[in-house]
Amino acid sequence: MAGSSDSRILVTGALGQIGTELVEALRRNNGNNSVIATDLRKIDGHPVINSGPFHIADVLDKAALEELVINNSINEIYHLAAILSATGEKNPELCERVNIGGLANVLEIAKKHNIRVFSPSSIAVFGPDCPSIAPQVTPLNPTTMYGRTKVAGEEMANYYHQIHGVDIRGIRYPGLISWKAPPGGGTTDYAVEIFHQAIEKKEYTCFVRPDTMLPMMYMDDAIRATLELMNVPSKCLGPARSGYNISGISFTAEELSNSISERIPDFVCNFVPDIRQQYADSWPNSIDDSDARKEWNWSPKYDLDQLVDEMLSNLY
Repeated sequence: MAGSSDSRILVTGALGQIGTELVEALRRNNGNNSVIATDLRKIDGHPVINSGPFHIADVLDKAALEELVINNSINEIYHLAAILSATGEKNPELCERVNIGGLANVLEIAKKHNIRVFSPSSIAVFGPDCPSIAPQVTPLNPTTMYGRTKVAGEEMANYYHQIHGVDIRGIRYPGLISWKAPPGGGTTDYAVEIFHQAIEKKEYTCFVRPDTMLPMMYMDDAIRATLELMNVPSKCLGPARSGYNISGISFTAEELSNSISERIPDFVCNFVPDIRQQYADSWPNSIDDSDARKEWNWSPKYDLDQLVDEMLSNLY
């Protein structure tokens, strides 16, 4: 179980937006030396590197990844390394290679060495034919390469669980908002960038329309959801195990801007949509997460006002 004293954990993509805070939580729960952080790059002074073991690792190098697993007696992998939506559309071949090839390597290693795996999915799996409130089970016809790789990842995870018995779990993360690490090239990045620009320049140019509503979540809720899911006995999880819908907060870009303006009165937000508007338009407005609530008692804690207060108080 996640958080048990015998956990030996490997985290890929550990220096990213999610990894930065997930590694911190895992080390707090398991001890610094029990969590091996890896990434393709090294950032001097990064808190993940300063707080415990760190290795440069490419998820496409299966042999090197397996050597890390064996040498560190790993029994859990949190596989976060990925190319996100906006970046993936600029380089779809790399997005496919990293997101699908990297997961395939992790799953093969997990099968061979009996390792539990967490591999995140995303609301990007949904396409324009999805209802505005996305159900757990619905046709998945995304319009982005990133979304397509996440659909393939869920299918691959289900195959390895059903055919090879790999204990793999995943969450369809909504847009994640945090202050500890910068976003990584996703369509929902505006909801993080806006806070930095509001503080530094009192002005922000938003790349989606003011009426664009997307499912979002404060990072604390996302990390808690991840750890809670990994702590649930495998037998309690249903068919959604490779990509649970979880809901946090749905708001429009204008509602977020207005909430910030209430706290920074001279803040101005300009709306100049770019290509990322098309990606946002293909996603649902909100999420039906009844399966997660029923099977592992998921419930978010942060609403919009609490999120804005947390972001501004920590960034100021």
